Amino acid sequence: MGEFDDGEYAGINEVTSPRENNARKVSVLPLLFLIFYQVSGGPFGVEDTVRAAGPLLALLGFLVFPFIWSVPEALITAEMGTMFPENGGYVVWVSSALGPYWGFQQGWMKWLSGVIDNALYPVLFLDYLKSAIPALGGGLPRVLAVLALTVVLTYMNYRGLTIVGWFAVSLGILSILPFVVMGLISIPKLRPSRWYVVDVQSVDWNLYLNTLFWNLNYWDSISTLAGEVHNPKKTLPKALFYAVILVVLSYFFPLLIGTGAVPLERDLWADGYFSDIAKILGGVWLRVWIQGAAAVSNMGMFVAEMSSDSFQLLGMAERGLLPEFFSKRSRYGTPLFGILFSASGVILLSWLSFQEIVAAENFLYCFGMILEFIAFVLLRIKYPHAPRPFKIPGGTVGAILLCIPPTILICVVLALSSFKVMVVSLAAVAIGLVMQPCLKLIENKRWLKFSVSSDLPDDITTHEPLLR
Repeated sequence: MGEFDDGEYAGINEVTSPRENNARKVSVLPLLFLIFYQVSGGPFGVEDTVRAAGPLLALLGFLVFPFIWSVPEALITAEMGTMFPENGGYVVWVSSALGPYWGFQQGWMKWLSGVIDNALYPVLFLDYLKSAIPALGGGLPRVLAVLALTVVLTYMNYRGLTIVGWFAVSLGILSILPFVVMGLISIPKLRPSRWYVVDVQSVDWNLYLNTLFWNLNYWDSISTLAGEVHNPKKTLPKALFYAVILVVLSYFFPLLIGTGAVPLERDLWADGYFSDIAKILGGVWLRVWIQGAAAVSNMGMFVAEMSSDSFQLLGMAERGLLPEFFSKRSRYGTPLFGILFSASGVILLSWLSFQEIVAAENFLYCFGMILEFIAFVLLRIKYPHAPRPFKIPGGTVGAILLCIPPTILICVVLALSSFKVMVVSLAAVAIGLVMQPCLKLIENKRWLKFSVSSDLPDDITTHEPLLR
């Protein structure tokens, strides 16, 4: 993925907080599955690509799209995450390149898009179960199910990141295994001619690109908890490399099975359709297994995303961008108020439909990624000799060229957004633009306490503790 510099961090030292120790830090395997769940979690949710564009474009999308988006984002995350091995991730990158005001905007947009994204998982969870339990399709039972699921998984995050990491490993195996079995069963029924079906005239490009984008982004989310990773200099790039391979395979082969072994009915390819394919191929027992796998997959995605969102708020508080109480940790070392705020946002947004959630979070995520690309290139230009334990080859020109394809894709996704999604998302961005000056006023009036943690790594330019 890039090149390693085996020298010391120099200005960016790996600092161990007195409240933490290596026994509590995340190693390669749990980190790999945390990334897997922050990005993917398996093929649940990719069905809309077939409905929008047919089998051929759906399959090509999950082969080509990673090179346009996933690989560049993973490479940038590996370089910047090892350059700034602390909680807060992309907020720290943008703050260092553009200043604290834009660092706050980055944090607001990415946190909000992450919470919106997390509101998807109770929706997907219940969509897969409602065929077996019709009462979960709507009304009070659905509301109560969303609340119960959110509370249980929030408590899992409260108990500790290492528990979440190994929980993600277990769930990852459980969610992938039934598709391996379904693949073996489907071999006699595969018809390769079905993979080449395409009708460009009937493609819903907005749904197609939004679904691809949603299923293959969020590689940078793992950076928000880089301070909790054991030896991030080597662990983070290695986990990202293996995660890219795992994510692509977890999408491509189930789509290959589903489109090749079952006659095409595009209108049926919606959330939860893999469970119907399982019933056609293997019977009720396989359908139940796939539904169970979807359930545990959504649990894994929820806890992984909430870990990222809550540690992002903690990292922002440690840099003085949010009130000090956001940096408060539970007795398990987890961000107490970050978890509570993130869980509250999920509950408030879980009433939205799947398509509305995907479109809204993609719009906000795009704005955040533009700031990340700008920060990445500016740091290469302004501080070319700053220590980068993992460095993408090619110099400044290579950094700019790497950002061009995903930036074009961002422009396309934004252009295809509906007017309603655009208005709501721009309103959310405007709230962030006003919120930061309001927080500065609150700090100046001393209505709430703001402080900068003494445990932060050194500034890359002065080698002094990084203050605002």
